Amino acid sequence: MSQKQKVYVKTFGCRTNVFDSQVMMSNLEDFDITENESEADIIIVNSCTVTNGADVGVRGYINGVEKAGKAQVYLTGCGAHTKGASLFDNKKVFGVFGQSEKTKINGLLKEKKRFYELGDLNFVDDTIVEEFVGKSRAFIKIQEGCDFRCSYCIIPFVRGDSRSMDEAKILEQVSTLAINGFGEFILTGTNVGSYGHKEDRSLASLLKKMSQIRGVRRIRLGSLEPIQISSEFEELLDEPWLEKHLHIALQHTSPTMLKHMNRRNKFSSDIALFHRLSERGFALGTDFIVGHPGETEALWQEAMENLKRLPLTHVHAFSYSKRDGTPSATMKGEVNGAVAKARLKELTQLVEQNNFDFRNTHANLPLDVLIESEKEGQFHGLDQFFNKIIIDADQDLVGNWLQVEQYKVLKGGNYAKF
Repeated sequence: MSQKQKVYVKTFGCRTNVFDSQVMMSNLEDFDITENESEADIIIVNSCTVTNGADVGVRGYINGVEKAGKAQVYLTGCGAHTKGASLFDNKKVFGVFGQSEKTKINGLLKEKKRFYELGDLNFVDDTIVEEFVGKSRAFIKIQEGCDFRCSYCIIPFVRGDSRSMDEAKILEQVSTLAINGFGEFILTGTNVGSYGHKEDRSLASLLKKMSQIRGVRRIRLGSLEPIQISSEFEELLDEPWLEKHLHIALQHTSPTMLKHMNRRNKFSSDIALFHRLSERGFALGTDFIVGHPGETEALWQEAMENLKRLPLTHVHAFSYSKRDGTPSATMKGEVNGAVAKARLKELTQLVEQNNFDFRNTHANLPLDVLIESEKEGQFHGLDQFFNKIIIDADQDLVGNWLQVEQYKVLKGGNYAKF
């Protein structure tokens, strides 16, 4: 009997890609999955194309694999739609396939001839993922695509318009994973808050049904838009299974810049929402783009003053990076890279201090921690506020839930010793 080929999946980008990688691995019936890249016969690159820089990173990785000369490379993910043709034509990859084709992965990897199969942008996932390789938390994809058309974003054009996964399939998947020992579930998608909006369904209703499944201990949400926090959703804020952290994408706090970005949120309502949620005990994160075209010094100062008024504890901030094919890519008023870098530092320092202050303020509360990994004898986990904690312990704690009552609040995170 011939030995099965070993497949390594390299995942770039967002949590949706993490889920998609698990879908592919769950469909690999005639291959062995490896977490060791160096022993792989086949490497599947699940790519990100959110910026030109993301494309460069993917291409650099593929070039490195090509130089090593050990594995056959296949490209999928969002980059298949933007850079797949050039990589295929230049014979950098053996095959290219779109997100809609990932459930066919077992057959695609058996193809003897090179192929280019982008599929369509109307597909809906129906694979039931029973395990997450190398993960202590489960990612549940509840929707795909986005109806927003922010000026800087290419994703709707490579993921399609918003469509929701079947509710029964989602609940079946959660039940299966809960039986298999997973207690924390992270809901993900291109635009999570749009779940069910074209049908008679809602995110809040889905959350209620998920929470009733035996074994579900904590539910965490991917990024939400401010306008997607409905009154029905706010009724769930005191539920013990809902993580006390919400990530609400603002992208900016200057009304002028929000218009440039073709955003739907308004700062006047954003600040009211954030304070309402903060008063309910939530840690709050956001996405923020620094240095988008048109961001003058005056607008940046306005943005910083507004940021100081927000109870913001976490931020996913980055300097604007041009994405070819978007309206922002041709806008005037480009911001110097060094200026953008300085603004990014100013923003991150503000939020880091906010986070430190938040953790000190809540230091009397016990932390519900899921230990995710171990490094050099220390165990790393996340608490209910999505804050990091490092624990020194003699026994193996990976995968365990702990209630930590005695801990130190340090600048980079919390620390405890068992």
